[in-house]
Amino acid sequence: MLLNELKIGQTAKIKKVGGEGSLRLRFLDMGLIPKTTVTLIKVAPMGDPIEIRLRGYELTMRVDEAKWIEVEKE
Repeated sequence: MLLNELKIGQTAKIKKVGGEGSLRLRFLDMGLIPKTTVTLIKVAPMGDPIEIRLRGYELTMRVDEAKWIEVEKE
């Protein structure tokens, strides 16, 4: 499943980080690394962006970006 498919409050573990070049490096720099646990905290009223919690901080990202992150539910 993809990160953007999580429901509010669900926790999952990152399985694969997609993207190419600078996009993938940006994901990795933000802490989106395989085996990291993430929790979906909020979804904006119009559905974009989403806010996730990982590694002790909250990260807001666009749904189009979240589609590159493959996760598995815990």
